[in-house]
Amino acid sequence: MTKTNFQRLIDLKLLLSVEGIGPVKIRSLLTKLHSLEAVLSADFHTLIKIEGINSTLAKKIIRVKDNRNSMEEQLHKEIEKLVKLGGRIITIWDKEFPTLLKKIYDPPLLLYVKGSFNENDNYSISIVGTRQPSNYGKIQAERFASESAGQNITIVSGLARGIDTTAHSAAIKASGRTFAILGCGLDVIYPPENRKIFNEIANSGMVISEYELGTKPDAPNFPRRNRIISGISLGTIVIETAATGGAMQTASFALDQNREVFAIPGNLGIKQSEGTNLLIQKGEAKLVREPDDIIYELEYKLKPVLGIKTEKPMPELTIFEEKITACLSSEPTHIDKISQLTSLSISDCLVHLLTLEFKGVIKQLPGKMFALM
Repeated sequence: MTKTNFQRLIDLKLLLSVEGIGPVKIRSLLTKLHSLEAVLSADFHTLIKIEGINSTLAKKIIRVKDNRNSMEEQLHKEIEKLVKLGGRIITIWDKEFPTLLKKIYDPPLLLYVKGSFNENDNYSISIVGTRQPSNYGKIQAERFASESAGQNITIVSGLARGIDTTAHSAAIKASGRTFAILGCGLDVIYPPENRKIFNEIANSGMVISEYELGTKPDAPNFPRRNRIISGISLGTIVIETAATGGAMQTASFALDQNREVFAIPGNLGIKQSEGTNLLIQKGEAKLVREPDDIIYELEYKLKPVLGIKTEKPMPELTIFEEKITACLSSEPTHIDKISQLTSLSISDCLVHLLTLEFKGVIKQLPGKMFALM
């Protein structure tokens, strides 16, 4: 780590140590003051003019500079421990920081990591589910993770018992890459029986935590962990979960982050299927039966890493549907533009677009935008 990066990391940790200051407020401060050093050097009147910073927070920011020496000493010790673990710290300003994760509303500003990141890891899919899966759930988790990893797609999960562990293991067996996102410190292996796979993941991908070394796997940590699981991925597959399971929370984060959500249907009356069936019923997740269903849905985004070319047979189209598809591409197009290009009314366009969506030819995006699958 260069001296400049080390000093910037001290600045960041000083700000994060201020009660009431988190990633969102730090980004607000940086929008106005442009650097961490400038934030810590700012006077009271400058700070209180910034959105979200009241007089109490401004005073705390000014006072925290007095802790610089102790923070520097603490950081030196932390880095020494990380080196022994084979880990390191990366920040949102580093090139290695996952690109997709930078784009969510509240990305972590720093990560503790063990393992390596490569360009193909930008094409990842998360697989999540219950800690108590049925045999059916285990089979599906293994199948989806194994076949996806075999197509150079990085598998992301949370290293928990059940579906998570099955997904990680299947990716490794397929000689693929996998990321484990932790709800504890990088030096705290949870659950403890996953020590072996923890090290295997670090050798075939990356173990990632937002939390400082020594942080225990307390319940409040996991919602923040879940937003990283969905945020680092192009889409999330929910295998099995109760209606109130943590995987439902990950799916909710994915929807908020404008990422795809997929769910595998399960038997009625089975607790592990309640969540997945509910996601499908509410239209919040796309029902998938085969790993290729994921490939078809994300084909455009996954093209750089796909090991094979996948083509979905084109269904028979009416003359109006052909007219609409001719003016569409993989880039989103607004309904007004489609109407203009096809000389069809907006209402007629919407009817044909709905049919095309049912046929799997196009997909609807937020803001009345449409694109070819």
